[in-house]
Amino acid sequence: MPLSENTALRLAGNAFGTIILGFGINALIRPDHALTFFEWTPPTVTADRQLVNSLMYVYGVRDIYMGLSVYVASIFGTPKSLGWTLLAFSAVAFADGAICWSWEHGKWGHWSYAPIVALIGTALSGLLD
Repeated sequence: MPLSENTALRLAGNAFGTIILGFGINALIRPDHALTFFEWTPPTVTADRQLVNSLMYVYGVRDIYMGLSVYVASIFGTPKSLGWTLLAFSAVAFADGAICWSWEHGKWGHWSYAPIVALIGTALSGLLD
């Protein structure tokens, strides 16, 4: 059986889809808490706080979209489509980590799981068959 057809990899991809979906819901419900994933503190000035909360809502919707995309690719697509969806997901995590790195904190909260998602995505995409 090719590695890309491994059921455990598909389940692992779905697990990461669930995690990112949870991050998105958290950002919508608790934007201040979601900032802790970046190791940032909420601003104290009301106008700044409203702006940051609005940006966290955008971040939350993005994460919900990514989680649902993983589910759709897993349920209705092929292992290859799930793999490439996970590779795109890992690219977002790497980018989020790079943004945190530019602020000098919070990068490892993203860079710790991005390579795992990339490896699962690579395996499911068929590149390692």
